[in-house]
Amino acid sequence: MENGNCVLKGASIVGETQSYDKGFLKVEDGIITEVTEQEIENHRHDKSIDLSGCYVVPGFIDVHIHGSHGADTMDASQICLETIAKSIVREGTTGFLATTITQGQGRIEQALANVAEYAKGPHNEGAQLLGVHLEGPFISAKRAGAQPVEHILEPNLSLFNRWYEVSGRTIKLVTLAPETEQGLQLVGALRSRQIIASIGHSDAVHEQMMDAISHGANHVTHLYNGMRGFHHREPGVAGTALARNELTVELIVDGIHVHPEVVKATYDAKTADNIILITDAMRAKWLADGTYELGGQTVHVKNGKALLQDGTLAGSVLKMNDAVKNVMTYTGCSLEEAVQMASVNPAKQLNVFDRKGSIRVGKDADLTVLDQDWNVVLTMCQGRIVYQKGAKSYENH
Repeated sequence: MENGNCVLKGASIVGETQSYDKGFLKVEDGIITEVTEQEIENHRHDKSIDLSGCYVVPGFIDVHIHGSHGADTMDASQICLETIAKSIVREGTTGFLATTITQGQGRIEQALANVAEYAKGPHNEGAQLLGVHLEGPFISAKRAGAQPVEHILEPNLSLFNRWYEVSGRTIKLVTLAPETEQGLQLVGALRSRQIIASIGHSDAVHEQMMDAISHGANHVTHLYNGMRGFHHREPGVAGTALARNELTVELIVDGIHVHPEVVKATYDAKTADNIILITDAMRAKWLADGTYELGGQTVHVKNGKALLQDGTLAGSVLKMNDAVKNVMTYTGCSLEEAVQMASVNPAKQLNVFDRKGSIRVGKDADLTVLDQDWNVVLTMCQGRIVYQKGAKSYENH
């Protein structure tokens, strides 16, 4: 890990309001202090980094990630969160929501209490923990997917309130099925606290979706996966999500969870303004094919697919830079639009866009450097170089 003032030079820079062909970017004390196409004098700075032929983009923010490099949020240990944070900077992710899974109340509380402790920090060697994504247990058993059915609960406001306090008030996003009893009540309560109410693992019909929107739901968890699908006479969760601009949708763009043509159709319908790229990654990410665990269930990972014994998809091993590459390949969108989906939109949805999610003077120097093939060359979190390709101290994470 390196810290200090520096100038990045020679790269194409995707700024908040414009892109710079061969730009210069100055970082001082963890903050972006200058972005320009004019050469910046470097005599006052620790180092100058030549990034000719590369792209500098705002660090990616993954609002839905269970684990990476052998660790999972539900392991409920400080080292598990540290492992996730250190490994995902290799794919350009600089901020994330530690995502839980449907489990027994005690297991969930342990994971939440662990996040509360971790959030006290400081942690300077990896991606920044921006909070918790509580995925389940307030979901539909009919649309459980890889969520363990035996631990699913009806929405319970008093239980959620307890968990919110246990988490140190770090819960930022909750996936729930609004059609369940007390579902709308929970949506409304989340909205009043500025917590994102996300519709997912849900069997809701269109009318129930509209009720959820009217109560404050504004997000859809991994669109098409774990939900009532689109039908031309009953839009369900997926169809309503496509039609309603009130709803921002998550997409797992690994070519497995959603067919490339459906990714393109979704991009055409929702536009880059209303899509958030996620990985939904589990602990096998950055590791070899083999047998792993998710929510107490055995998961077999082979050729990029993570499956339960019955063939159900169980999260992914997708890396964020690959999601960015794939979305450009599948839709023909620009790098600027891919950045909108991977950095800008999640920062706005999490209400941290004042300091994260784009390259602008005054914002945190959360930066990802990509080469011409969209591989990550360097990652910077709050001005610290936390990953540099080819440097052994970083490659070992």
